[in-house]
Amino acid sequence: MILIYDVMLSQKSKYALKALGYLAKKHADGPILMSVIAREKKIPQAFLENIFHELKKAGFLISHRGRFGGYTLADRPDRIKVSSVIRVVNGPLAMLPCVSLNFYATCEDCSEDTCGLRGVFQDARDALLHVLENRYLSDITDKDNLYLDS
Repeated sequence: MILIYDVMLSQKSKYALKALGYLAKKHADGPILMSVIAREKKIPQAFLENIFHELKKAGFLISHRGRFGGYTLADRPDRIKVSSVIRVVNGPLAMLPCVSLNFYATCEDCSEDTCGLRGVFQDARDALLHVLENRYLSDITDKDNLYLDS
């Protein structure tokens, strides 16, 4: 299995987090149609269908059929970690395979014993993990637009 490591968050991960953040904000409203989420968050619906299939399979979403159907989060927004979602749709959080905790692989072109990059990227992984393991869907909901009359 070949894992691709990329410093940037993938478009797929951004869409997944935007959609789940939307569901987190509307958590008390009940099921929401995928078409509404796609429109509100400006996500191509075909792409969102694939993402939701993965998220449902991973246990983050529940689909509801029928007249009042749609999607809801499988758990409270303050219990679903951002890091868990990213790992499902994007893969590893680490920038190098040799420092990944969940997707570890040796680097083909160097020795871990003598590699000068490994220590720095372990520190980067730890810093990123510290943030993403302590942030939840409730932390990534969009802010309300408040227009104050002056």
